[in-house]
Amino acid sequence: MFLPPRLSQITNENTITIMGKERAFLEIHRQEAGYRDLHDRIHDFGEVEQTLNTHERKAQASRCMDCGVPFCHWACPLGNKAPEWNEALYKGEWELAYKLLSATNPFPEFTGRVCPALCEKACVLNRYNHEPTTNRENECAITEGNFREGFIRPRTDIVRNGKHIAVIGAGPAGLAAANDLNIMGYQVSVYDKNEAAGGLLRYGIPNFKLNKAVIDRRIRLLEQEGIEFHYGKDITCDPSFASQFDAVVIATGTPTARDLTIPGRELKGVYLALELLAQQNRVLAGCEFTPEQRVTAKDKDVLVIGGGDTGSDCIGTAHRQGCKSVTQIEIMPRPVEGPEDPANPWPAFPRTLKTTSSHEEGCTRRWNINTLEFIGENGKLTGVKVQEIEWKPNPDGGRPLMVEKGKPEIIKAELVLLAMGFLKPQHPDFPDNVFVCGDAKNGASLVVRAMASGKQTAAEVNKYLSL
Repeated sequence: MFLPPRLSQITNENTITIMGKERAFLEIHRQEAGYRDLHDRIHDFGEVEQTLNTHERKAQASRCMDCGVPFCHWACPLGNKAPEWNEALYKGEWELAYKLLSATNPFPEFTGRVCPALCEKACVLNRYNHEPTTNRENECAITEGNFREGFIRPRTDIVRNGKHIAVIGAGPAGLAAANDLNIMGYQVSVYDKNEAAGGLLRYGIPNFKLNKAVIDRRIRLLEQEGIEFHYGKDITCDPSFASQFDAVVIATGTPTARDLTIPGRELKGVYLALELLAQQNRVLAGCEFTPEQRVTAKDKDVLVIGGGDTGSDCIGTAHRQGCKSVTQIEIMPRPVEGPEDPANPWPAFPRTLKTTSSHEEGCTRRWNINTLEFIGENGKLTGVKVQEIEWKPNPDGGRPLMVEKGKPEIIKAELVLLAMGFLKPQHPDFPDNVFVCGDAKNGASLVVRAMASGKQTAAEVNKYLSL
């Protein structure tokens, strides 16, 4: 049977190759790198995920079926061509693999660590036997291998076009936009209110998921390629600022977290999740805080309100700070268990129960719990009054109705972390040369979607300035 070649399979004018191990997906099972031992990892903030050796990693890459219709490509917001770089990885062509990967993904060392891997859920092998190709781990291995071998070097072929662009916000969306615009030849200046670049990559995601040296390494590369970074600059994009540049890209994310304004909110011990996460990352970077300023779970019973990734990050951080216990509550129902979600069938991303490395470290998880009141003594939190609820269909349609179920109860807690998401920002009318991207435009979402939005906005800026 003849299989049409992909571009990466064309080795010269007359020679093509196809997937080197066509039956690997039948003969080799999915193998994940796994996590460091639980009793070891909870005592430090080192990355919890391990790595496979080169032989095992190449074997995992060989499992890619090189599908005629690659749903992984369809599912990835960046449009990553996983079959192409998986084939190159299997054949040991590491530099080629990175070239194919970085053609669509500017920072695969980030997504290779923190992406939920939409591509893997859409993988045909996930539909076949729930053992999709390990794309996320593969792209991380490709990138780290290329950094290690010195294949990733600053570009020296950039030709400047004389135009200057400002990017406000150095998170994943802003960095992606800045990277593409810089390669196009624009002089790019990135402004950020924090003391270093990365946005939530640096001040939200814990080090045990993403070591900040990984971010620093990429920023050094971007600086060597000509991007200028200005820190400690909380910029308001008014007409006066916008007029100084040919174009401005706003990538300030979603800075406002969803709060819980119930009785007792003023008690000491109730914090937004990022107050804990950002401070802990700063402590690890060498910043110092007074005992009054410090947000810590040490020797405390902790309650995390919110069942998403931010809540999970709070759980892992609380363990590493030395908490007594952690409970996580969520107002929504418990997701379905298992690999399949009837409401979101393959190749859509399944909304199933997710158990993270932080959950494995110890956590009581509860769903359909509404928070009624924070309780305290002498201004300090001692517990939280909650009540079990259930959701009933709304006879008028729309959002289901929340109905009380059972009696209120008290959960003991000296520290509460609110991890209920972020509010989509509202923007004023901007001048024509101002563009908005990432979470600042679309609301809180995934790192990979923020990066895709940054790249799309860079293309829009280029089109605008080329008219």
